[in-house]
Amino acid sequence: MVFGLREIALPDLGVFILVVGPSGAGKDTLIDAARAHFEHDPSFIFVRRVITRPEEACGEAHQAVSIAEFQKMSSADAFSLQWDAHGLQYGIPRHYETDRLRGRHVIANVSRHVVDQANASFTPVKTIMVTANNRVLAKRLAGRRRETEEEIERRLLRQAPVLKDTSDIIIVDNSGRLEAGVRAFISALKR
Repeated sequence: MVFGLREIALPDLGVFILVVGPSGAGKDTLIDAARAHFEHDPSFIFVRRVITRPEEACGEAHQAVSIAEFQKMSSADAFSLQWDAHGLQYGIPRHYETDRLRGRHVIANVSRHVVDQANASFTPVKTIMVTANNRVLAKRLAGRRRETEEEIERRLLRQAPVLKDTSDIIIVDNSGRLEAGVRAFISALKR
């Protein structure tokens, strides 16, 4: 006879939601709007990336580190994903995996270069690709005042990496009004 046993339900795994797209598509803007929308919903958590960019630099709120600090963190296996882009290093802190294992959906702005790695390493994964037409991208990039016209042109001409499996990618076209992009993005997060 067995006493004291009871069934407990393990939480479902949260989804690792990758947000990708070209610079200027509005990923950070849509993520910020979704963060505000889900502010009181504990099932969604938004990643604060580690970046080798000064904290006071314009753009997203991030954990600023030196290149040496980043390399030390990388050597200590502190990142679940990491990549280099545009002269900077980016990392997704490994501690977000604990949130995902507890059933929270983890939303991260990542490079398209790490999507295949994420799909191979994590289950379940969902990818949302935020896009905008080239005219809109050029206007937004110029408005950031981070790059010269030549650098913007090179960004627009650069080919995105080919993703192995695009069947599960949700496309959010953010070329139009912000409100429409936010609605589409929030809807994609809820799918």
